[in-house]
Amino acid sequence: MRTETAKRREKGLFALAPVRHCLILLSAAVICAHLITRSSRSFNALLCERFVLPAHRAMASFFDRFRFSFAELLIGLFAAAVIVYTVSSVICLITRPEKLKRLYRMLITAVCTGLCLYALFCVMWGVYYYADDFLERSGLPDKEISVEDLRLVTAYFADMTGEYGKRVPRDDNGVYCQDRDVILSRSDEVYVNAEKLFPCLEGPEVHAKGIRFSILMSYTDYTGFFFPFTGEANVNTHYPPCTLAATVAHELAHQRGVAKEQEANFCAVLASLLYGDPDYCYSACYTAYIYLSNALYKADPDSWNEIRQGLDEGVKADISNNRAYWQQFETPVQTVSNGIYEGFLQSYSQELGLRSYGACVDLLVNYYIEDAVLSTQTE
Repeated sequence: MRTETAKRREKGLFALAPVRHCLILLSAAVICAHLITRSSRSFNALLCERFVLPAHRAMASFFDRFRFSFAELLIGLFAAAVIVYTVSSVICLITRPEKLKRLYRMLITAVCTGLCLYALFCVMWGVYYYADDFLERSGLPDKEISVEDLRLVTAYFADMTGEYGKRVPRDDNGVYCQDRDVILSRSDEVYVNAEKLFPCLEGPEVHAKGIRFSILMSYTDYTGFFFPFTGEANVNTHYPPCTLAATVAHELAHQRGVAKEQEANFCAVLASLLYGDPDYCYSACYTAYIYLSNALYKADPDSWNEIRQGLDEGVKADISNNRAYWQQFETPVQTVSNGIYEGFLQSYSQELGLRSYGACVDLLVNYYIEDAVLSTQTE
């Protein structure tokens, strides 16, 4: 039986920060409920359909009125608040009395903040991973692919990349140079045709947002992110623009409830090609070719080399330019960032981690194989 002193001590700790203690208990309850219900696909699907998707659509429509990223603003304000709070708390801890109480409040504030954010994340994003995914909602086939099928579709996208590459602006060095603001200005139309073909991709016609401090994203190897607390699709606008349009479409796919990275990659290619805009089509074909050719290199190096040699010179220039850009950011920061994100993907049952990006190859081959075969017959 606990002593009165122990009871008074517990009551005293709670009284030091009652609101924070209540928030911790509430957040812990939400997180536990999320972990327990992960096995119930029907429950998570209902939660996504009735609450999460409508919330993201409403937030996306509201914040689309502003051309800047509220996500970036909130992240910046949060980072500044953390720094100010930490510095002021340490100063008070050193200069003022009741050091143990102040230290406890500081620690309980950190725990409370972390748990609250993670609980919100579980509700506003984590549930997507345990609901019906795009493959199930779309009814697309999920079949094994042969090396020959992979070769045909890789060649098909290599040819299309060259064709669309001649219809987009290039600089004196032959490198793709479309203005990034122009690409972003058209982003609200990207999914108009795709959602007619796949109603599960329905969503508001809103713009992706460029991040002002995009170079920081490059250091962490990020080209874009979806922010579930504002419903905004955000993209890095510092790196070469050859894949920017595809990245825009990728993040907009997340906004429409496509959580898995490999499926968002496929949706980006699909939506961009159906959209028909040369910049989006070029970026989609370029991106698809990179995914497919990387897979083909492992399966059939000779075929990969043959297709690679036949690429349009403009495409080769973009590949070289893109590679040179990202090589300058190959630092320990990027390695740590990739490790953290890989751990996150695995924690949400994407066992392949970052390698799951390559799984979109199956979707691309299964969906475009008939077009690829037909193109070879008409040559």
